[in-house]
Amino acid sequence: MEQFVTGLNGILWSTPVIYILLGVGLLFSILTRFLQVRLIKEMVVLMFQGKSSEAGVSSFQALSIALSGRVGTGNIAGVATAIAFGGPGAVFWMWAIAFIGASSAYIESTLAQIYKVKQDGQYRGGPAYYIEKGIGWKWFAVLFAFAALIAMAILMPGVQSNSIALGVENAFGIPKYITGAVIVLLLAFIIFGGVKRIANAAQIIVPFMALGYIILSVVIVLMNIQELPGVISLIFRSAFALDSAFGGLIGMAIAWGVKRGVYSNEAGQGTGPHPAAAAEVSHPAKQGLVQAFSVYIDTLFVCSATAFMILFTGMYNTEAPDGSFIVNNLEGVEAGPGYTQAAIDSVLPGFGAGFVAIALFFFAFTTIMAYYYIAETNITYLIRGSNKKLSLLLLKLVILAATFYGSVKTASLAWALGDVGLGIMVWLNVIAILILAKPALIALKDYEKQKKQGLDPVFDPKALGIKNADYWETEYKKDQDQAS
Repeated sequence: MEQFVTGLNGILWSTPVIYILLGVGLLFSILTRFLQVRLIKEMVVLMFQGKSSEAGVSSFQALSIALSGRVGTGNIAGVATAIAFGGPGAVFWMWAIAFIGASSAYIESTLAQIYKVKQDGQYRGGPAYYIEKGIGWKWFAVLFAFAALIAMAILMPGVQSNSIALGVENAFGIPKYITGAVIVLLLAFIIFGGVKRIANAAQIIVPFMALGYIILSVVIVLMNIQELPGVISLIFRSAFALDSAFGGLIGMAIAWGVKRGVYSNEAGQGTGPHPAAAAEVSHPAKQGLVQAFSVYIDTLFVCSATAFMILFTGMYNTEAPDGSFIVNNLEGVEAGPGYTQAAIDSVLPGFGAGFVAIALFFFAFTTIMAYYYIAETNITYLIRGSNKKLSLLLLKLVILAATFYGSVKTASLAWALGDVGLGIMVWLNVIAILILAKPALIALKDYEKQKKQGLDPVFDPKALGIKNADYWETEYKKDQDQAS
């Protein structure tokens, strides 16, 4: 089993794929004239605008659901793994993919808003919807929905629950199966409460946990401030093979930095568009810009927090491709949350294990919540009518089972399965957004034009020549009249 999974990963995440992701991000950055720099102030302002409605959630809630998906174990365990196999230079490539990926996140999330539908009184949207309405390939949309369903409900939750169970076992000695059972009970309470309960939970937990984590890392950096020039120069030297110790690792630095960066910030993967479509906004570009900023929050803030804690305290190992160690500061510690725990412990003795276990719990738990929401959206796309209730109940049971199974399995298999699920989704979504980028680019132009005229932008697909944006053509005006 493990060999088959590893082999499949070798194809899905081969070097060409990694460069394709970088290339697509770069292309969108050029086509949007680097909106990730030009419109950064706009992104922050939009984040706190907009209210929720009967059918939709507010911009901030949609951002929180997307962030709960983006900020997960990748931010703690993934960063450590990247440093373990790619050296400190991998951190630079994580930053690079976040900077470039922000434009991919804009494109996919704006498309989700343009082609969203109102189903059973709630907004729904995502790659399956925009592939069907925008490109007109029903078979491709169904293929994506199936892939997303399998990835989100079966393959990916185990990565998150596995990290929680390991962290708790390390810190408090509680057996994995007990932790697994607790996660399942809490998750059941939230997912049986529907989208609004997920949004409400996410908007409270996510900002609180991310801020706490960043503040702790700032404390550790300040306590080792004399290391700052050395660490920054080490990251840059290692990224470009200028460092004598890490010079041979440049290929690994790029590969691991990009792979873990994409895993962590999810730009271009097709996960972020699902919650983006649920937001109540007057123009699709608004939510597209907010989602672009979420990539920054994830990688530039939370991932960097982990990387700095590890590198400032020197609590890491780096393995050469032949299995020998270039750096071996933590004898016998497996690449993962253990690095972050050791880093915190070195500055605040006895505090690290518990803090990382709790941080991992919140990061990973909210991610499983977001996975459920994405899986639910794809089931809603695939199955309409009377069978839907039964299939949604089945989905809840499957994701709870997968979460428990992951918590008691080995970490390497859990991550490998997660990588497969993600790889398939990335492939399908990247093809779709390359074909479909035009409406999102038109929406950006229109948004900027209306802003220049001093208006609060409102979207009119007919005037822009965008077809099949049915919700905006027929229902948006009705909804607005009812609201006022």
